[in-house]
Amino acid sequence: MADGDTAQDTGGQRLSTREAADRLGVKPETVYAYVSRGQLTSRREPGTRGSTFDAKEVDALARRASRREPSASGSELAVRTGITLIDRDHCYFRGVDSSELAGRYSYEEVAEWLWTGELRPGIRFTAPPDALSAAHRAVQALPAHSGPVDRLRVAAIAAAAADPLRFDLSEETVVGTARNLIPTLVDALPSHNAKQSASGPLAMRLWSRLTAEPADAAALRALDAALLLLIDHDLAASTFAVRVAASARAHPYAIVSAGFGALDGVLHGAASGLAHRMLVEAQDRGSAATVVADHLRTGRRVPGLGHSLYPGEDPRARTLFRFLEDVPRARPALQAARQVVTTTARHTELHANVDLALAVLTVSTSMPAEAGETIYAIARTAGWIAHALEEYAEPPLRMRPSGHYHGPRPPQPLP
Repeated sequence: MADGDTAQDTGGQRLSTREAADRLGVKPETVYAYVSRGQLTSRREPGTRGSTFDAKEVDALARRASRREPSASGSELAVRTGITLIDRDHCYFRGVDSSELAGRYSYEEVAEWLWTGELRPGIRFTAPPDALSAAHRAVQALPAHSGPVDRLRVAAIAAAAADPLRFDLSEETVVGTARNLIPTLVDALPSHNAKQSASGPLAMRLWSRLTAEPADAAALRALDAALLLLIDHDLAASTFAVRVAASARAHPYAIVSAGFGALDGVLHGAASGLAHRMLVEAQDRGSAATVVADHLRTGRRVPGLGHSLYPGEDPRARTLFRFLEDVPRARPALQAARQVVTTTARHTELHANVDLALAVLTVSTSMPAEAGETIYAIARTAGWIAHALEEYAEPPLRMRPSGHYHGPRPPQPLP
């Protein structure tokens, strides 16, 4: 995309992405967040390579933004972190491209590296018997209609109750807790394979909890890549919740529970379920175009498209699509996903995000619509622990922003 090109229109001045970003005082990629939220309208001009924006619309948005109350410090709350950098169309873990990591290492290997800085090829996480027994009993006691995050949240609480040393926040102990907790969360879920080994790769054990379909090497590799790519994504809502809890020196099980609480929403961890249902409908009706048209006609957003941090395609989606191309059974869902992107592009410039790629994985392997949420939650647990380790090294209780009171001025009479 060429951000330096400016197009003119007889109806008014048109701005390039770069010029619109300058007027708004944001990064160029943030301009597309306004587009995805319906706050700005983009248009492709004949003879230009990039999108353009109406200058009056941009200026109006800038005026609205300038009237908002500033934070107590005069700027947005920023948190120093050395875990993830999102730079235009790339996502880096500790300076290494996450897509390159997915092509070479497993989820468990990268999680261990994020926590300790040490790469241990072939590492496997196993659940301690006491914690797994407690978590399994707790999950079994839930109603049959319980959602995936319900099960994971209960499993985390039960595992915490079985760990008398959970309040030890030393780095070594926290990392040990992480190695135990993640496989406990996976192995506590109901399995379609009673003979599944508890010592195999985490992706294989999770597979049997998500589908009764047999696993082949390519599909397992795609699942493992999905887990790795979703480990962290800077300060997403759930990660910020985790850092607040860690700032108060909550133990690792509690910070993961805080993450699950924020993740359990349709705008975060559950977003892939909407994309899953859309792809199923597109395949059933034989056309993604009619499904997209229904969404647009009713004013609904098309699931799985657009991301506030990327001007183009989500790099996690791009990488996961590449792995799914090696899975023969994924071809129909992949084709439907590409039709969704192509059809929507006629209306507005949005690209695939990781939720759409997750939906291709879950639809093509006969997983339920909620499976993407389970994958997301298990994957992100490793990133939450990495952020907790950082936050434990900071001064306690620093995550205390000041509120801007807008109520009646005191003194007021008793009601």
